Amino acid sequence: MRRKIVMVLLAAALTASLVISGCSKQGSETTKVRIGEVTRSLFYAPQYVAIEKGFFKDEGIEIELTTTPGGDKTMTALLSSVVDVALVGSETSIYVHQQGADDEVINFAQLTQTDGTFLVARQKDDSFDWSKLKGSVFLGQRVGGMPQMVGEFALKKNNIQPHEDLELIQNVDFGNIPAAFASGTGDYVQLFEPTASIFEREGTGYVIASFGTESGNLPYTVFMAKESYLKKNNAVVQSFTNAVYKAQQWVEGNDAAAIAKVVAPYFDGVDEDIMISSIDRYKQQGSYSLDPIIDEQEWNNLLDVMESAGELKTRVEHNKIVNLTYARKALE
Repeated sequence: MRRKIVMVLLAAALTASLVISGCSKQGSETTKVRIGEVTRSLFYAPQYVAIEKGFFKDEGIEIELTTTPGGDKTMTALLSSVVDVALVGSETSIYVHQQGADDEVINFAQLTQTDGTFLVARQKDDSFDWSKLKGSVFLGQRVGGMPQMVGEFALKKNNIQPHEDLELIQNVDFGNIPAAFASGTGDYVQLFEPTASIFEREGTGYVIASFGTESGNLPYTVFMAKESYLKKNNAVVQSFTNAVYKAQQWVEGNDAAAIAKVVAPYFDGVDEDIMISSIDRYKQQGSYSLDPIIDEQEWNNLLDVMESAGELKTRVEHNKIVNLTYARKALE
């Protein structure tokens, strides 16, 4: 009898040990992934949803999120391994490829599929036509960045030559563009949300057109990493992409008000109604990707935009710096 009791106690101890060991293993399997986002924007709502709803955590990933303002700074952080993954425009990976990188930067999961800027005028215009920009002063975006290239692409599409038919201002720093317009520079300006909605509420300007609608679908903002990182962390990148897809599905299935409540911690000082207006505007024009796949048609549209802007040396084939493996598996 005594021997039986001892055996039962030993079995119980062993079971407890295994439970503790299992918990410890689970904790040790959590992997930190450092993301460098090119800016803090409601345009990236699915990323914040993935963090706040615990989709990354469910996949065993701890996120360290840093805002690295500007595509050049974000890419520098990625190339120097300050961050593991960059959330930035695909054009930056093409620039790196054109320079002959030893360790290619690979696009593996798409987050947004249109441009995120809007044409804002000083006055409401219910009968707006793009031809009205001829002879005006247009406060645009930084040369070489996707907003500027898409802006020029949209102007040309509407028979406006950016450097001939209007005065195009492109020497104002990204962060200072709203203040420049508010202080009187330009008749029209190209702005992201939530600034566009804030301007409308204040009467500073009014949204009259969408560059996202004009330019069509393209891999505007994408998660990317160095090829060496993907090879060393294949399972982690797959888990990361799985979480992104879950967030994309959640965003698609919920309205702007529900999304705004989730992402609010990332936008201190931004009123709820402005967040809702901004998110709704992006949802209405289909800016948020429904899945992480970067398809070839969108890629070719991106190349067309870059080519039109004179920023593309040679067209880069889709499979050169795009890896669809993770996105496709996430959808299975």
